[in-house]
Amino acid sequence: MTQALKFTRMFSLLLAVTLTAGVVCAEAPKPAPAKKPAPAYKPGPMLQRMLNGPMKHFDEIVFAVRVPGRDHWYVTFGNYSCTYGPPKERAFKEQDGVLWGYGEGGRLCKMNLRTGKIVTLLDDPKGGVRDPQMHYSGKKILFSYRPGGTHTFHLYEINVDGSGLKQLTDGPDDDIEPTYCPDGSIVFCSSRCRRFVNCWYSRVATLYRCDADGSNVRMLSSNNDHDNTPWVLPDGRVLYMRWEYVDRSQVHYHHLWTTNPDGTAQMVYYGNLKPGIAMLDAKPIPGTDKIVSVFSPGHGRPEHLGSIAVVDPNLGPDDPAAVKVVNKRNSWKDPYALSEDCFLVADPKGLYVMDGSGATELVYQLPEAERKTFQLHEPRPVRGRPIEQALADRVDLKDPTGTLILQNVYEGRNMEGVKPGAIDKLLVLKQLPKPVNFSGGMEPLTIGGSFTLAEIVGTVPVEPDGSAYMQLPALQSLFFVALDKQDRPVKRMHSFLVLQPGEKTSCVGCHEQRTQAPSSGGVLNLQAVRKSPAKVQPIKDIPRVIDFPRDIQPILDEHCVKCHRAEKYEGRVDLTGDKTQRYTMSYRTIIHRGLINDARNKPTSNYEPYSYGSVVSPLMKLIDGSHYGAKVSDHQRKMIRLWIETSATYPGTYASLGNPDAYAHLPGKEMTKRCGSCHLHDKKLSFPGGRVGYPMTVVNVSRPEMSRVLRGPLAKEAGGLGACKEIVFKDTKDPLYQQILTSIRHAHESLMKIKRFDMPGFRPNEHYIREMQRFGFIRKDLPADAPVDVYKVDRAYWDSFRWKVDKKSPDM
Repeated sequence: MTQALKFTRMFSLLLAVTLTAGVVCAEAPKPAPAKKPAPAYKPGPMLQRMLNGPMKHFDEIVFAVRVPGRDHWYVTFGNYSCTYGPPKERAFKEQDGVLWGYGEGGRLCKMNLRTGKIVTLLDDPKGGVRDPQMHYSGKKILFSYRPGGTHTFHLYEINVDGSGLKQLTDGPDDDIEPTYCPDGSIVFCSSRCRRFVNCWYSRVATLYRCDADGSNVRMLSSNNDHDNTPWVLPDGRVLYMRWEYVDRSQVHYHHLWTTNPDGTAQMVYYGNLKPGIAMLDAKPIPGTDKIVSVFSPGHGRPEHLGSIAVVDPNLGPDDPAAVKVVNKRNSWKDPYALSEDCFLVADPKGLYVMDGSGATELVYQLPEAERKTFQLHEPRPVRGRPIEQALADRVDLKDPTGTLILQNVYEGRNMEGVKPGAIDKLLVLKQLPKPVNFSGGMEPLTIGGSFTLAEIVGTVPVEPDGSAYMQLPALQSLFFVALDKQDRPVKRMHSFLVLQPGEKTSCVGCHEQRTQAPSSGGVLNLQAVRKSPAKVQPIKDIPRVIDFPRDIQPILDEHCVKCHRAEKYEGRVDLTGDKTQRYTMSYRTIIHRGLINDARNKPTSNYEPYSYGSVVSPLMKLIDGSHYGAKVSDHQRKMIRLWIETSATYPGTYASLGNPDAYAHLPGKEMTKRCGSCHLHDKKLSFPGGRVGYPMTVVNVSRPEMSRVLRGPLAKEAGGLGACKEIVFKDTKDPLYQQILTSIRHAHESLMKIKRFDMPGFRPNEHYIREMQRFGFIRKDLPADAPVDVYKVDRAYWDSFRWKVDKKSPDM
């Protein structure tokens, strides 16, 4: 022992003795317990049983490691529309002027289920990895990858040993959730559709198709909202989730559909009449007709989390008995079936095996240091697999239309009471995609109604036998309203139809059972098919998209406002175009008085005949001359009728979205003291300080002095309505009157500054401009003070999705 080492030990001993003898005694640190060596990997009993059974032909699985999403189940890629509100709270980062919905860091890995060995095929600490699928050969993996430092996912392939990484697709939009098809093509979901969720701030991905090398990308679905998790069935069809709401609840309809790989024959598979479940990650179960799926509760949980269910399609698309819930815990994802008694699954904690009774066993979880940041996703066996049946293409890319045969409009569910010959024509409407969106609600498009604008495409005839044969534009989200000879709506479609270029298809009837086959009489005996297919006849004297201030308000001004205005206020109704804080007096009054029957945000569809739309809207009766002689012209009546059939929206442009309200901050406390004895306990009379807020129609932002909140309590002798039991304001000099008036004048000044879509000098917000610039419909170098014709920009955007015969995809 050296002298230095002896001295060090002696000093340490002396120091310890000194501290022990002193006032403060420091306890010598205890040695850390020795870490137990990790137990040698050994498959658990359930996994071992499966490795000896359904898994005996492979050893490895491939899976993805990535940061889970923080938002709705569909927000795992792309940018948000704005930098405030929920996006600010849920985004992972702000970069390049926008907020982004993806986390950074991802790996593609393999695990040997027999030895426990983990192999990393691709590791990108700033990138993202998702959606692996094995090729039929078992030699390569198709997946979605976002390289670090970039914003978009694209399709890639890599060999099973980690070599040969190859990029297939590129461009400014995201490509995710790919699946190999038996004809060599790839079907995937993509934000190339360039639209935002109808009721959220994030981008949409719909079905697309490309060749094996990523070329010839083509849109298959014109859905306004998401298509998700496509996978090929043994019969060659592609099974996927379609989220849709055409004038019905925004959060109840995300169910299973099928399509051919070329996009033809899009048809419900299961659940479109079973609202309240998001059916995701569905895949076939080998050796059966059944499929396994995640049933994510309600509007769906982040990362598709839900229960594991098996669906038997042989019972039809609507029968609850077709579903067997294997494991009801709502935290599973990414099921992959090896048999009805053997599933690979994942949850936020790790990868598992699950048997047909729902029992589970943990197979692998990340190292503890990574578990707070990353999760495991999409386990798939590393092996070859049988090639499904290849379906021949049924498209003609040189044809901008498709044809549809309707066998008998009177056949179907809930058609009782509609006599043969009653239906004269079909009104063809088109749901229009949103280039941007800024909330979870429908405002300001409607008040409690539709989330989208509808375009009037035209009409097609229905023959006396109920048949129709029509030529329709390809790749448009079309839906129909059956009209009688008086143009009254008999039935309305609450889903949408998509035809591919050159597709020829048919349907049995109106809301017919999906298990119902055409009648034995055959298509050739139908009156409609004895002629050439009818082209949609445009309604030339009506705008394709109706705008309430531009198209409806002038009719009210001519026929209604002489009695129903602030100055006269007959029937306590104001039908002027004066602005409220978000709408107009007239629009707000029409909706709140129930004068129209439009789409409500309800989980309801397939209404009874003659129970929906203009035929049951009181407004139509009020303009027929029976109400104090108020009779509109035939053209004006048609305008109002079609406005109601197209969901009775307020603006005719999506540039109206996301603009601030002209809000009047009324003195609620002071008003409560003066008026609370009546207004605190009556919802119809409520105001700020009460328990339910106040109706927007009490404030006239255009003409503050005409506001009902001022004129109602003002004595008649002072020019008011004297509507209160006791006079509140004897004259306009009352301090509270002046305080309220000042608040509304401030709202008026704000409105004049920010403007609204129907006011001269209106300019859409920066986010609408940015997205339209990115999509190519507003020039990049637009000066800050340059006017923007939003109706023209919207029209160019919508028309870009029409199929062009000289292009392989809609013109962007």
